[in-house]
Amino acid sequence: MNAIDSTLTKAQEKAVVEMAEKAAGDLKNVRSAVGKVFFGQDTVVDNTLVALLAGGHALLVGLPGLAKTKLVETLGVVLDLGDHRIQFTPDLMPSDILGSEVLHQDEAGKRSFQFVKGPVFAQLLMADEINRASPRTQAALLQAMQEYHITIAGERYDLPAPFHVLATQNPLEQEGTYPLPEAQLDRFLMQVDVEYPDIDAERRILFETTGSDEKPAKKAISSKRLQELQELVRRLPVGKSVVDAILELVRSARPGSGASDLVDFISWGPGPRASQALMLTVRARALLDGRLAPSVDDVLALAEPVLQHRMQLSFVARAEQMHVRDVISKLKERIG
Repeated sequence: MNAIDSTLTKAQEKAVVEMAEKAAGDLKNVRSAVGKVFFGQDTVVDNTLVALLAGGHALLVGLPGLAKTKLVETLGVVLDLGDHRIQFTPDLMPSDILGSEVLHQDEAGKRSFQFVKGPVFAQLLMADEINRASPRTQAALLQAMQEYHITIAGERYDLPAPFHVLATQNPLEQEGTYPLPEAQLDRFLMQVDVEYPDIDAERRILFETTGSDEKPAKKAISSKRLQELQELVRRLPVGKSVVDAILELVRSARPGSGASDLVDFISWGPGPRASQALMLTVRARALLDGRLAPSVDDVLALAEPVLQHRMQLSFVARAEQMHVRDVISKLKERIG
């Protein structure tokens, strides 16, 4: 398949190429701006940017102290997104997120209910330690993340555009937490695992963040430009080999898929939303790397962050101490 979809006219092909070339320069500036205040962790930064470029939400999973909050705050500044942070706790209520109606009295003494918007009305919402809130409070985000609006007392309130949720979660401390239900996990386009930085990055962290002249993040592009890039992502062509790889990967991750050596290990697997997520994220990854179309390598690179939170292993797999990453790795071998 050509770099540009054959259904496009020559003029449209040229326009897409020009937009992609300009986008590559803008995204290079974004990466550079993030890299000046968030050191190392290139894969984490790139995967989070891929989620945002694809117009989705991301779940950042990592131990405390790995700068997950710092990354979200930095992206808010660099991408010019109005951001709010919510610290999820067991006593947090849905109204603390969405907002609530309050009784208002005007100068004439007439009383009426007035809606006061909550912190969800932001372009970038950081849900810190999202699994520490009750299921009822977690569910308050379901409609917002899927439909980009909320409904209070029968009235619809649209959220700002673009709207993204970057949630954090600690993979170890599970006491006093409420695991996210499958429906909520599926709302996250990707799960981004935040690992320890390498020694060079940690050395730079020591020097750059403990002195008196720590550099603040700076804006690289506008939020309107981010929306234009998100629209461009959806216009990039996807070759037949990439589509086939996506379908083969996602369908083989389901129980009863015919993967005889893995059939006993998968309890439930990803639905069509995972295929949609891969279709968008491989395009976003290609654009982030300055390419006009994604490849099968993009599918393999994004298989784990897109699929791991959409799969559940069986008791047999857990008894053999298998992790979902091990199963995805075996599925990738069938493709690549």
